[in-house]
Amino acid sequence: MLTQHLADRAGVYLHKLCIDIDNRRVGSAGNQAATAFFAETVAAFGFATTSPQFDCIDWRADDVRLAVGNEPFAAQPSPYSLGGQFTAPLVIAGTLAELAEVDAAGKILLLRNELTREQLMPKNFPFYNPDEHRQIIALLEAKQPAAIVTATARNPEIAGGLYPFPLIEDGDFDIPSIYMTEEEGERLARHAGQLVTFSSNARRVPSTGCNVIARKGGTGRRLVICAHIDAKINTPGAIDNAAGVVVLLLLAELLQDYAGRLGLELLAINGEDYYGAPGEIQYISQNRDNLGNIVLAINIDAAGHRTGHTAYSLYECPPALAALVGANLAGQPGLAEGEPWYQSDHSVFMQNGVPAAAITSSSFMELTTFITHTPQDHPEIVDCAKLAHLAQALAGLAFELERRGL
Repeated sequence: MLTQHLADRAGVYLHKLCIDIDNRRVGSAGNQAATAFFAETVAAFGFATTSPQFDCIDWRADDVRLAVGNEPFAAQPSPYSLGGQFTAPLVIAGTLAELAEVDAAGKILLLRNELTREQLMPKNFPFYNPDEHRQIIALLEAKQPAAIVTATARNPEIAGGLYPFPLIEDGDFDIPSIYMTEEEGERLARHAGQLVTFSSNARRVPSTGCNVIARKGGTGRRLVICAHIDAKINTPGAIDNAAGVVVLLLLAELLQDYAGRLGLELLAINGEDYYGAPGEIQYISQNRDNLGNIVLAINIDAAGHRTGHTAYSLYECPPALAALVGANLAGQPGLAEGEPWYQSDHSVFMQNGVPAAAITSSSFMELTTFITHTPQDHPEIVDCAKLAHLAQALAGLAFELERRGL
């Protein structure tokens, strides 16, 4: 009966976050509605909540226009890019060496081939930023093209199931840019040296967002269970990551009578799918002096897919803690140990010396290849019973951590 009740509640929550709320991109009205809904719901179960605010930008854009004479080309505005209207010659770079040599000042610059195999990390992203990406961004800013067109291939490890993917997704990068398929880029490249008309009305809108932190229990050592509440632009974000937020909401109900010495913290973190990771940066900054109090940080991301099982993996856990977590999760309905992965918020805790666990779907690679960051990430792909079982397993783990005093 309890599992069915929780599964029914999960369906209601999922519909609210993915259907009733129109997109949860950071800074949007939908994102603000989602964080307010989370805060109100967990507070009703007796959790003390705070919603520390941060500045961010929302972003608006319609279709772009790109043409050589009367020949149009299909393209999309790069998320968080500035817009503009330009008519200028087309120049091309496909390698780092070609980019270093090209005269792009005031021109339309097409990037393709080796330069566009993987999405560039935002220039100010604090957690991971390869030297090659920084070099490409620095060259682009030094070359000062009027606008940039990027032709990208499929790369699910970096961009999820989205094709084409935006090479540049960065509100701190101020050269207007758009993106297109690899095939469309080959067609455009035939017009090197010719005049290209570029038009985009993309614009940045100052806004705010917040994390939501819900606490119960003691004020010393604590268990943190988190899920990112934001979603990419133009996706319902059901598996990525409304499902994780739903598990937190179910946990709030299951733990409403908790009164142990171990602090419990349910964290709806805001920014994992946003170029600047503002929620992660804010949380680490505000907790810099007490990260050592975290016994374990559990991150839920892309859990509950209708195929396969729920997979957990552990990171930097002391042996006694790893044994306890494994003993409590292994054998629970639909849960099993999975392969390690690092593309989510558990990495933020790991980088700061906090023992961490990640919970996702065993079909994670299928999801990132075909579903996440696309309109196909819809509630129908989520199994609410799996979310209910996961919430019950994590509630049991919380009580066991309290009982054992780890």
